[in-house]
Amino acid sequence: MKSFRYLRAHSVEEATAAHAGRPGSRYLGGGTNLVDLMKLGVETPGTLIDVSGLPLDTVEELPDGSVRAGAAVRNSDLAAHPLVRDRYPVLAQALLSGASGQLRNAATTGGNLLQRTRCPYFQDLGKPCNKREPGTGCGAREGVSRDHAVLGHSPQCVATNPSDMAVALAALDAQVELHGARGRRTVPAADFHRLPGDRPDLDTEIAPGELITGVRLPATTANLPSAYRKARDRASYAFALASVAVVLDVADSAVREVRIAFGGLAHRPWRALRAERALRGGPATEEAFRQALESELAAAEPLPDNAFKVPLARNIACDVLRRLSTASPAV
Repeated sequence: MKSFRYLRAHSVEEATAAHAGRPGSRYLGGGTNLVDLMKLGVETPGTLIDVSGLPLDTVEELPDGSVRAGAAVRNSDLAAHPLVRDRYPVLAQALLSGASGQLRNAATTGGNLLQRTRCPYFQDLGKPCNKREPGTGCGAREGVSRDHAVLGHSPQCVATNPSDMAVALAALDAQVELHGARGRRTVPAADFHRLPGDRPDLDTEIAPGELITGVRLPATTANLPSAYRKARDRASYAFALASVAVVLDVADSAVREVRIAFGGLAHRPWRALRAERALRGGPATEEAFRQALESELAAAEPLPDNAFKVPLARNIACDVLRRLSTASPAV
């Protein structure tokens, strides 16, 4: 048992000040990922700062028509909230496809964004992992790579981001709200997570000591047809082999607006910007969808065991686009 200090924060300011004053600190929300990693010895924080009691557990509509969800809102509550379920179905579907009901009842919005990769080489202290211990190597690159990245990986890391929620937020053009020693700022959800490059140990753009206080869902993507599809090894409680979040606006059989983000393919949710550009203003046809997706996925660099992810991602994305374009209720 490794000893650590435990502090319960009563305000955002108290939490960030405590973190800044104690190197090696970690924020504790639902604990569904952090506690597991502590049990494995992957995470060894000197101090846990409990932020689960902060007043960040509400979902509200803002004057500009956007919707703000506090960082402490539980995943199950966020998925069931009428503002999310009715205006942003892609987010509700993504949340409900993640983990189990019990975990969704405990996991928080902020914690979901900060969960670490489920790469088995990262979780095994006996294996080399640049994400866990920079400079030791990447065991996954020469090992079993079935579940790993096909886009945006580097010689240092081939891990994938495990969050379903983050994929939907990227497609919705959501913003992540942060509070730290230098005040408040927002980061686009699509840019919040990093590609590995030479620093795979840095998962996100969050600065040391910053606390996620909420996410903001813009009015511009509210009420547009949207859906999330996830391919996995079993029907529940499994991480994505490939997933896709789509927001699609079709008028007169033409694509007026589209946003596509993939999960399970990269170190972060992969916003399919090339495919989006190819589709905007063009025909809403299956042929156009397939060509745009093939153009996007042409950049893929599969590893020996995961080339199947490329056609899998293309096919599920094409099917979701087709169904949304015809306003099918069966997505």
